[in-house]
Amino acid sequence: MNFNTNEKINQVSENTLVIGIDIAKHKHYACAIDDRGRVLQKSFPIVQSRIGFEYLYERLMALKATYDKHEILVGFEPTGHYWMNLAAFLTNYGIPFVMVNPMHVNRSKELDDNLQTKNDQKDALVIARLMRDGRFSYPRHLEGIEAELRNGATLRSKIQEDLNALQNRIIRWLDRFFPEFTQVFKSFGKMAYAVLEMTPLPTDIVGKSPEELLFLYRQVDGMKCPQLPKAKQLVKVAESSIGLTEGLVMAKFEIATLLSQHKMMQAQLEELTAQLVEQAKQMTEYEYLASVPGIGDVTIVDLLSEVGSLAQYTHPRQLIKLAGLTLRENSSGQQKGQKRISKRGRRKLRALLFRVMMPLILHNPAFKQLHEYYTTRTINPLRKKQSIVVLCGKLLKILHALCKKKTMFNEHQMMTDFASLQTAA
Repeated sequence: MNFNTNEKINQVSENTLVIGIDIAKHKHYACAIDDRGRVLQKSFPIVQSRIGFEYLYERLMALKATYDKHEILVGFEPTGHYWMNLAAFLTNYGIPFVMVNPMHVNRSKELDDNLQTKNDQKDALVIARLMRDGRFSYPRHLEGIEAELRNGATLRSKIQEDLNALQNRIIRWLDRFFPEFTQVFKSFGKMAYAVLEMTPLPTDIVGKSPEELLFLYRQVDGMKCPQLPKAKQLVKVAESSIGLTEGLVMAKFEIATLLSQHKMMQAQLEELTAQLVEQAKQMTEYEYLASVPGIGDVTIVDLLSEVGSLAQYTHPRQLIKLAGLTLRENSSGQQKGQKRISKRGRRKLRALLFRVMMPLILHNPAFKQLHEYYTTRTINPLRKKQSIVVLCGKLLKILHALCKKKTMFNEHQMMTDFASLQTAA
């Protein structure tokens, strides 16, 4: 959890040894300062290995003794995933660490020498001085189910991306060898994949009756009732296809390979999703989140993987800020700028909220009425997208309250609150 700036500044006292570390793939750089910003140790390299980490620990203990410091605060900017091993090492030794925003580092590097110079040694000092000023955040150390959900959700996202890429490759193949295929199948369902598996080329279809095609498609696993009208359409478009007629042996091998990869990855995705749902059900928040109509298991998995336990947040504003939904405004004097969301936060969390909000507005009566109210009220009506942003924040507040108070979603209570809002307006 993040505290206000004053409390962060109070974390650095005259007894604190402040260590700023610039993270890289193979070699990090660390710099030590005191609470006044005076350099106690110029930047020195740390190799990304057990020997390098042990050397860092010994160096920290030596600096602590030399300058008679009682506390150590280590901070670094989260560069990719390279900081995670060092963070785990520091946690095992009981050394607290914090995060410094890379954007702050980039914008503060010219304060000391008025030069745009950027190197690892300089960045380590910049990070340390930002820590001294309280410009850091406290990261959450993921453990147990939270760590499993984060890793699993990341893997699930990667598999989904690979599946989408495979889908695009299949479409590219069709554009070359059977462009009329998409006239018959607007979307890729079971029968579409059965056709590609048994009769991928127009030449495989020409000369066969619709009934013969249906017999072939029934031999595909999971394809019990292929549609006769679709088979008739296939016969018709195959006869006048403009698909390529050369290199068909390798073309069939290519589509068979793509289908095999797609089937394997689809099975992996389903198995992984099932395991993640089982993991999520072990968290106490699951039943409270599942009580909201329109929020399914996959959404709960993605939400918990992004924010962890919602009950650990002291205020829902922290969740709204984490999602990058806080408002920013550029105003000066008499000029008032338009308010927009900051987008400074977890992009995946923000995208998840937008995805889940659309079906909620359509199928959840409470959210539907709120959306209509925000977009049609006489005073300061919101555009549809603005209303969705507001409702995303509203959803986070509701989910936080459910988990914090350990209660189920009550649609009647929400409708009552909505009626009170209309009366007050």
